[in-house]
Amino acid sequence: MTVLKTSLRNFLAHKGRMALSAVAVLLSVAFVSGTLVFTDTMNTTFDKLFAATAADVTVSPESAEADESPQSGRPETLPASLLTKVETARGVKSAEGGVVSMSVTVVDADNKNMGSSNGAPTIAGNWTRGELRTMEITSGHAPRGPTDVMVDADTAEKHKLRIGDELRTIAVTGDFTARISGIASFKVTNPGAAVVYFDTATAQRELLGRTGEFTHIAVTAAAGVSHEQLKRNVAAVAAGPYKFQTQAEAADAGREEVGGFLDVMKYAMLGFAGIAVLVGIFLIVNTFSMLVAQRTREIGLMRAIGSSRRQVNRSVLIEALLLGLVGSVAGVGAGVGLAIGLMELMSSMGMNLSTSDLTVKWTTPVIGLVLGVVVTVLAAYIPARRAGKVSPMAALRDAGTPADGRAGLVRGVVGLVLTGAGGAALWAATRADEATEGSMWLGLGVVLSLIGFIVVGPLLAGGVVRVLSAVVLRVFGPVGKLAERNALRNPRRTGATGAALMIGLALVACLSVVGSSMVASATEELDKSVGADFIVQSTNGPIVPQAQQALEKAPGIAHVTEYKGVKATLTAPDGTSTDDEWLVAADPTYAQDLRRETVAGELAAAYGKDAMSVGETYADKHGVKVGDTMTVAFRGGGTAKLRVAAVTSDDTNVDKGAMYMAISTAERYFTPERMPKNMMMFAEAEEGKEKEAYQDLKDALAAYPQYRVLDQTDFKQDLKDQVGQLLNIVYGLLALAIIVAVLGVVNTLALSVVERTREIGLMRAIGLSRRQLRRMIRLESVVIALFGALLGLGLGMGWGTAAQRLLALEGLGVLDIPWPTILYVFVGSAFVGLVAALVPAFRAGRMNVLNAIAAE
Repeated sequence: MTVLKTSLRNFLAHKGRMALSAVAVLLSVAFVSGTLVFTDTMNTTFDKLFAATAADVTVSPESAEADESPQSGRPETLPASLLTKVETARGVKSAEGGVVSMSVTVVDADNKNMGSSNGAPTIAGNWTRGELRTMEITSGHAPRGPTDVMVDADTAEKHKLRIGDELRTIAVTGDFTARISGIASFKVTNPGAAVVYFDTATAQRELLGRTGEFTHIAVTAAAGVSHEQLKRNVAAVAAGPYKFQTQAEAADAGREEVGGFLDVMKYAMLGFAGIAVLVGIFLIVNTFSMLVAQRTREIGLMRAIGSSRRQVNRSVLIEALLLGLVGSVAGVGAGVGLAIGLMELMSSMGMNLSTSDLTVKWTTPVIGLVLGVVVTVLAAYIPARRAGKVSPMAALRDAGTPADGRAGLVRGVVGLVLTGAGGAALWAATRADEATEGSMWLGLGVVLSLIGFIVVGPLLAGGVVRVLSAVVLRVFGPVGKLAERNALRNPRRTGATGAALMIGLALVACLSVVGSSMVASATEELDKSVGADFIVQSTNGPIVPQAQQALEKAPGIAHVTEYKGVKATLTAPDGTSTDDEWLVAADPTYAQDLRRETVAGELAAAYGKDAMSVGETYADKHGVKVGDTMTVAFRGGGTAKLRVAAVTSDDTNVDKGAMYMAISTAERYFTPERMPKNMMMFAEAEEGKEKEAYQDLKDALAAYPQYRVLDQTDFKQDLKDQVGQLLNIVYGLLALAIIVAVLGVVNTLALSVVERTREIGLMRAIGLSRRQLRRMIRLESVVIALFGALLGLGLGMGWGTAAQRLLALEGLGVLDIPWPTILYVFVGSAFVGLVAALVPAFRAGRMNVLNAIAAE
């Protein structure tokens, strides 16, 4: 009980010094808790949606894939006559035929796309009684004929649509227009999809191409009939190539469809939270190390009056426990607030998440509390052990412990060994012949070199800080010299403070090098390989035939190349089969649009009758040679025997591993309706007409806003923008770790000012002005921040270089160091150091000189 009272008294006495460490714990726990709450809320939202939209039993084509758009742009269907059979099954209360297509684009009278901008689909279908489970007509009426369309309220509000407005729907079957007859609101949260409804006949004719077919049948059970029993009854009367799912099974399928994306998001965010936790550990270690050093006399007196080492050790750990509890409780609360903020952010981007679905599982606060407390106590363990070793004789000395000007020999040796081992692993990664092997070496090298730099940091602090001081601080005269001496006074503290900043900046530098190298490599490959002047890309489904025809009629075009993706099961001559392989069915002119090297045969021959090419890796794995015959079972089509006419080199990052065939070959194994549509298209301008052709192509597709015409400059910029957006998201997540590191600098300086109170008073007494004092502390902060930045950027560039050499195995062979970004980050670190020192410097400047001299 005495130990507890002492710990509580010390904790409250030093609550100001503990505040920033508590904030670090709070931020780390908040990120973890917020991620869990946010992803659990998204799961709840989708679970409710899937459960509400699924019928008691759903009948759909066996070949229908819920997680992908059909290659042909037309949904898989079943005959309307099946509905009559289903209605006769025992236990059926009612059954309705449904039509749903996600391969559509809806535009308003101004030709503006009504679809979501966040990647959520545009869904078109027929209005049935079953829709009333999830929708409520809040304005107008349901569609009654071919000129009516009903839209969801979220889309109507977002795009300011009203009753009577005209909408054009673009599908592979053609374009058609209708006026808004009604607006329906979701009874459950709509995550962001744009939904339009037509009457059944219109939906069948315009979305499927003919009447008499449905994409699914929704069956409602009679009273007292279970879903499983109803499923068996329906399956008995509707035998055929159909899939039967209960409400729970359909909901599980939908959940599985989005589950992969949600898991990736969850674990990625938790990974960045882990980085913030790691950085917070340095802050906590530093805080308790300095508190123990400042209380040396106090601890010595406790030992002199009978406290054991175990009691002193336990006292410090109890303080850490209290710190962890306070920070974790606040962090869990802040995490809920962070989750709500993320939901609002996603809603502003078009992905609607309602706070009514906010999900805080009991495991979330438990995980947050356990994480915060365990991390804090573990981080305080070493300072606590150091406190327990304080002898009673320390009560007779001045407060504080002698500065460890040299890092321990053992620490230095261990740090150098770890760093050397990490460097060797990174070097091994650059020499790997396979990406899998290289990735293992790269991961090992990153971990070992990071730990090595952390351990050897105090040893490096002396030399690096002196070099930085010679460049940065000497111009400030004696004040700069004092700042240098303060930074060198305790290399272990400077090393730990710099290491916290080093971790975040190392990741920034590594990702910058990788991102810049990816863009440079892709740009070089495009210059070398892509011969087409223009690329037409789709942002929603395949390119519809009417848009293709408009492209082909554009003036000034030498040729237009079709490019279709065809899924198939391949059987090699050795008898091995691989499912879900993608083949490229293209016009022969594609050989001009994309220059591919071959290791055997001629690529032009692959566009001949019943011929194809294979990639070098596939050929080596399965022993395929030119002249061999491949068995190709097309999904949705027939089975072909194709002769291998060429083996393409995989020394590229454009269409790497692609297998080519002629569109005319593919057409022999598909019905016209099931023939896949173009994923993208390429065009070559007539000689000297590139500028005019570029504009003509854009004009030709003006009525189709879902397609983009890119020349090679646009394509490169688009690639750069995509990589840049991804990096910006990562930098934003890393910002939390950097914020925690900045708090570490602030805390170190603040505690350092308290530790040097008497010294500051003496310096002020002998003539150091307040301005000079504040400048000294600011300069000390700047040099510590630059020390961390220099280590982090150097380490990160090493990681990035090794990663790029590994990516070279995938065709990304150009190493590009983004020196402007590296320089901006380095200079920005100096600014961070200045900001971090503002409050400690201000407090130091306000000290009373006499009270400071009298302080113990």
